[in-house]
Amino acid sequence: MFRRPLPVLLGLFAMALAARGAELPLSRLDRVDIAPTKTSVYVGTVTMTMPTFVRKNGVYQAPYSARVFPFFFYNEKGRLLVEISDDTLRKLERGEAIEFKGRGVRDDGVERRVEGKATPVDATSGKIKVRVFVSKRLELIFNTTYRFAPESK
Repeated sequence: MFRRPLPVLLGLFAMALAARGAELPLSRLDRVDIAPTKTSVYVGTVTMTMPTFVRKNGVYQAPYSARVFPFFFYNEKGRLLVEISDDTLRKLERGEAIEFKGRGVRDDGVERRVEGKATPVDATSGKIKVRVFVSKRLELIFNTTYRFAPESK
């Protein structure tokens, strides 16, 4: 018969706490895919596409392309930069919704403020809402999804 259950239980408890406290490296969240998205404007639509965002020094970056239909002369390309600190990324990892800020920089240097909210659905993906402030009066709202890209080897 087993006589000393207390030391065994304490050992199991200590192992569980150690495993819980050991956080996975954030580097596995350094790449994120954002699904192409579309929003309406007056009598047209704006479609936004971006390749995989890559995180360096707390900033996710990716080029973007915005297509405005039927007003093709408003089409643009540029770069999106979104700031997400390690602490905020840990919240997302724990399943908590986060808010973020950033900026879009058109190829000609014009900047736009960007704000958003990411809400996890599971450990690697979720929903994202992004507001792009085009001018004082015009704000584009995009609702789409995100998925952390697998680590490249």
